[in-house]
This record gives sequence, C-alpha cells and structure tokens, in this order.
Amino acid sequence: MAKKVSLACSECGSREYSTTKKDGVSTRLEMKKFCRRCNAHTLHRESK
Repeated sequence: MAKKVSLACSECGSREYSTTKKDGVSTRLEMKKFCRRCNAHTLHRESK
C-alpha cells in the first residue's frame, strides 16, 4: 500500500507538491522541483 507524502522546499519551506511512497521505506524522499516562491528549481524533501 502506498502512503501519500508532501514535499517541502529546502530553501523557503513551502509545501507545493505531494506524491506517494511505498510503505516500509525508511529514507526521506528528495526530488528537484520548481518552487514558485523561489522562482527556481530547488531540492524538495519529504516533510512530516
């Protein structure tokens, strides 16, 4: 079963994206996404 998680920008902290993640994976997701507040591609990490 997949779990829904939100991704927060590492620069400004805004949460614009959400994605799914497999159960049992203990590491946090990290993706490079476009942040509208920073107006740049930044690293987005899984937030709680």
